[in-house]
Amino acid sequence: MVAGLSVIPYADSVDRIREHTRIADEGGLELVAVQDHPYQARFLDTLSLIATLLAQTRRISFFTDVANLPLRPPAVLAKAAASLDVLSDGRFELGLGAGGYVDQIAGMGGPRRTPGESVEAMEEAIDVIRLMWSEEHIVSFEGRHYHLTDAHPGPRPAHAIGLWLGAFKPRMQRLVGRKADGWIPSLGALDVDGLRAGNQRIDAAAEAAGRDPRQIRRLLNVQGVIGESRTPPAGRLPVGYVQVGEPLAGPPEWWAETLTGFAQDGFDTFLFLPVDPSPGQVELFAGEVAPLLAGA
Repeated sequence: MVAGLSVIPYADSVDRIREHTRIADEGGLELVAVQDHPYQARFLDTLSLIATLLAQTRRISFFTDVANLPLRPPAVLAKAAASLDVLSDGRFELGLGAGGYVDQIAGMGGPRRTPGESVEAMEEAIDVIRLMWSEEHIVSFEGRHYHLTDAHPGPRPAHAIGLWLGAFKPRMQRLVGRKADGWIPSLGALDVDGLRAGNQRIDAAAEAAGRDPRQIRRLLNVQGVIGESRTPPAGRLPVGYVQVGEPLAGPPEWWAETLTGFAQDGFDTFLFLPVDPSPGQVELFAGEVAPLLAGA
């Protein structure tokens, strides 16, 4: 199992973000996930923050959790992702989301899409991004939402970037199974039954498309506090975070046991968002929980 850190890109918390990321990098965590909500006035631009953090770390990889597709055209997003990957020697992955806040997206000039249009646009975007990462000299694409006319791909990523979708509804989950490289739900936004049902839909869609479901990565966002108490602290949930529901709370051994239970349902990667934003929480996750997961 893989352990990583989840980051909210607050503009007034840059020093804390840098410290948490440094601890994750030096402590052996493998991924840092950064939310992307461009309409949030309190948030830094996610790709700019990731570029800065990549330059300040040595080994850990970063990804968008998840890039707001309606406000980031896929051809340009593909260029940015490949550039970050080249500049970091292969330490960038790309999480994609259809954008859950329609009014805010429209307020920034983005399209106001129905749920069905969002799935359709995401499927087209996957095709466009992969074309822009291809070895072809010139590519074209004609879709309902996106178009390429004699576009020139490049640069190619330094490694095969994973396309991981934040998918909470059945149609988008089936798209994960047909075309994506991974699934990134959040515990709370989906309960245990919802997560299991999502994995089943993804597996079925992958098999119907002639794909091996085992090749699709399953990443789970979890929020909480690591400590002796099994009661989550009141009034400490991060403002602006998209998860809902009660955070997890308990000592390191309890965290490892709980996350191992989700691994039995198919999840291979866990991304920790500390409710208590102290560096000590990241140290506990990296130093005590992650080794237990690795040995499970």
